[in-house]
Amino acid sequence: MKILLTGATGFIGSHVAQALAGHEIVTLGRDLLDPCFRLPASRFDVCVHLAWYVEPGKYLESPLNKDWVEASLRLARNVNCRRLVVTGTCFEYTMSAKRLSEYSSTVPDTLYAQSKLALLRKLEALELSPAWLRIFYQYGPREDSRRLVPHIINSVLRGEPALLTPGEQVRDFLHIEDVASAIATVATGNLTGAVNIGSGVGVTVREIAETIGDITGRRDLIRLGAKPYSSTDPMHVVADNAKLRATGWKPRYDLTTGLRHTVNWWKESA
Repeated sequence: MKILLTGATGFIGSHVAQALAGHEIVTLGRDLLDPCFRLPASRFDVCVHLAWYVEPGKYLESPLNKDWVEASLRLARNVNCRRLVVTGTCFEYTMSAKRLSEYSSTVPDTLYAQSKLALLRKLEALELSPAWLRIFYQYGPREDSRRLVPHIINSVLRGEPALLTPGEQVRDFLHIEDVASAIATVATGNLTGAVNIGSGVGVTVREIAETIGDITGRRDLIRLGAKPYSSTDPMHVVADNAKLRATGWKPRYDLTTGLRHTVNWWKESA
C-alpha cells in the first residue's frame, strides 16, 4: 500500500511508522498548519492522520486545537486518498463506570476533545466516512517524560520519590507498540466509523505505580496519596474493544511485560 502518514515524528506516529514497515510511506508534519502548504499530488491508498497539538499540561484547552481542526479539514478535502483514518480521543465520550463502547454517548468537556468530535462531525458531513480512532491511554518507549508512566519510572530510577494521588483511578493502558499495531490493522483493513484503541482491561494507577516499583526494586519510593485527586480527572476510563478485536488484532504485551520493557528502555536511554 501507498500510505500518507501525518505526525510520524510523534510518540504514537513514530511507532505507527514502524508498524507499517513494508508499505510505501510518505510523511507530513506541522506543515499542515500552513494554509498555503501544498499536499502531495500522488494517489494514496490510505491517509493516516495522527498529527495534532498534544503538549502535556497545555493541549487540553489550547486554542491550537481549533487550528488543527481546520488543518485536518484541508487535508481531508484535498488529499488524493482512497481511505481516511484519523485519530480522535476516548475523551469524546461521556465518562462512565462502565466500559465505553463506540455507541456510548459523546459529551466532551475539554476543548481538545470537543475539537476532535467537531472534526469527526465535519468529516461525516462531507461524506468522507473516516475510520475514527478513539485512543485510550498509552505508554512505552519515547513517551514524553512529563506523562504518568515515564514520570514514575524516571523518578524511581533517579532514587527520588514518585509523588502520586491515592491511585484508585481506573485506566485502560495499552503499550505503544500494541497501539501502533492496532492502528496499522485499522489502516490496512476496511473498518469505518469510531474504533476504540484500548486494551479493554482496567487497571488502577496504584497498580501501575506499584508494578513499576517492583520492577525497579524501589516500591519504597512510590508515594501514593502525596497529591490530591484533580477535580477534572475521571475515576474510570476503560474501553470496550470488541470492534477492534473482531479484526483478529490482539495485544502483544500485558501490563507487567509492557512496563518492564518500558523501564528497560528508560534505563538504556539514561
